[in-house]
Amino acid sequence: MTEHFNAEQVAGAFFATYAEALLRRDADAIAEHYATPALIEFPQAAIPVSERAQTRDFFETAFVQYRDVTQTDHTIKVAACGPHSIWADVSWNHHGGAPDERLMYQLTHHEGTWRIAVLTPLSN
Repeated sequence: MTEHFNAEQVAGAFFATYAEALLRRDADAIAEHYATPALIEFPQAAIPVSERAQTRDFFETAFVQYRDVTQTDHTIKVAACGPHSIWADVSWNHHGGAPDERLMYQLTHHEGTWRIAVLTPLSN
């Protein structure tokens, strides 16, 4: 079913709804964008995610660092894609005080839905 898809369109639509959830600070909606299991790979630690509640709880505690952000722009570069995955290099430009971020996301397609399976920060 995903053999013939436009990776740029899929990633664009996915990150539009993800950005909306982030700006609303809707931890449940954000968590719905993540697969389980998933892997969050930070330089200090790898975080295996086995339950959606882990993602929700993480974002609930992280909202404070984005409290002054009322708008964010993002640019997406599809680095690679396959029959059921998209690697997207996403730059987030926050407005209102939080530092800009650049992250690599692997989106995977399971049960008719695209979700984040792997997330790791990149250098700006």
